[in-house]
Amino acid sequence: MKLSIWLVATLLFILSSRSGGQQLPGAANELGGRTMVISAATARPAIVGAAATFTGSVQVTPLFQPTAPSRTGGASVTFQPGARSAWHTHPLGQALIVTAGVGWIQQEGADRREIRSGDVIWTPPGVKHWHGASATSAVTHIAIQEAQDGTPVTWLEHVSDEQYAGRKGGERD
Repeated sequence: MKLSIWLVATLLFILSSRSGGQQLPGAANELGGRTMVISAATARPAIVGAAATFTGSVQVTPLFQPTAPSRTGGASVTFQPGARSAWHTHPLGQALIVTAGVGWIQQEGADRREIRSGDVIWTPPGVKHWHGASATSAVTHIAIQEAQDGTPVTWLEHVSDEQYAGRKGGERD
């Protein structure tokens, strides 16, 4: 519960402190130059996930980028059935909020786990992992991570078909 509250508070802070976008009329003058910014969905079109970092059909919709002094950025990522990220790490960790569908996530050396709409996953800094859709269902999640020295993620090798298909008992009951 504390992590969910922290994520919502962080997201609201970042979105309200972003530069660019559409400022609310008159607010800057009334608030001494500080104002909320609205980032319209049409200004943030989805892009196709790069083949160097994803397998299968993946769409990434940017939500917000770090604006100093913040280092936190976020995106909504949709994986079609069978699609997944490559193995990767985050220097300051990552939070995933599953918003639709059923997917899988796996930490190196652990069982693959099922994730569903409403789940929140915290991956600690430096933990090698991957995530994506299950074999039969698409999944969408919001990914939130901080950048260290401008880098929010270190991409590694692709998840092989054998690794993706492996089941060692980590599924939900």
